[in-house]
Amino acid sequence: MSNITRWNPLNELEELMGRYNRMLGMPRAAGEGKDLFSRSDWAPAVDIKETDDAFTIEAELPGMEKKDVKVSVHEGVLSIEGERKHEEESKDKKVHRVERYYGSFVRRFTLPDNVDENSVKANFKDGLLTLTLQKAEPKEPKAIEVDIE
Repeated sequence: MSNITRWNPLNELEELMGRYNRMLGMPRAAGEGKDLFSRSDWAPAVDIKETDDAFTIEAELPGMEKKDVKVSVHEGVLSIEGERKHEEESKDKKVHRVERYYGSFVRRFTLPDNVDENSVKANFKDGLLTLTLQKAEPKEPKAIEVDIE
């Protein structure tokens, strides 16, 4: 399987520290989860699968509607963006615990060379976003002859 996403160990360390702080009941620090790259407070879990013809990416987006999600491809990078809104508070309801993540998110994946960027199909059903990316013939490297003066 080709490399589709880039691993950043600092993001994992930040996420681990955030989980540890939440487990201990420590309040979130101002700006926690925001680094130089404006990382989201949460990111949906994804599964990436490959067949002979295509790649499939499935993203879990429970409690969201398709109008809250945007999928785009730009210069070989597939982006999944969206926002899960927190339900409105009411005076007749007490909230005892909030463990789910809310707010906006962005997931980006670098596409391999053998993906047809124009073939991306998206399906959203029951909180599961399924993206299908058809494979294409890899582009042959193009030799450019340079005149020597």
